[in-house]
Amino acid sequence: MADKEPTPAEEAALRAKEAEEQAALPYKWTQTITDLDVSLEVPGNLKGRDLIVELKKKKLVVGIKGQEPIINGDLPHEIHTEESTWTLIPSANGTKTIDIHLDKINKMEWWAHVIVGAPKIDVSKITPENSKLGDLDGETRGMVEKMIFAYAQEQMWNPHAE
Repeated sequence: MADKEPTPAEEAALRAKEAEEQAALPYKWTQTITDLDVSLEVPGNLKGRDLIVELKKKKLVVGIKGQEPIINGDLPHEIHTEESTWTLIPSANGTKTIDIHLDKINKMEWWAHVIVGAPKIDVSKITPENSKLGDLDGETRGMVEKMIFAYAQEQMWNPHAE
């Protein structure tokens, strides 16, 4: 038996629950298909040397030295550690923000969460930004170009095809 689509009310309830779960996390995060950005607020008197930030291939640890880490867990997918970075930025309200940029190894995959075990988002609801052919890796670009060519050929032979 196939799953039925949720009603608009059920969908709204799911979105509200997801938003509530994400808001409860000690960090905020966003992603594109190629990378993921995490930010978290820390006291304004801290300097980079007061922090622990470990960006490993499958693990993320972020915290203040001498305290329990704020984030400590496995990543759901691998990252390029040499392309992933973090910065400490002063905020207008007197605090500071740790901004972490994670470069995904798999550039064709959405992440449902930052840390394994954290609440997930519904990645099927993500609307990706448009990309240019030049932004795609060689293999993906070739596949897209073939699809465009095949579609153009189909339209030429059958202009009424949908």
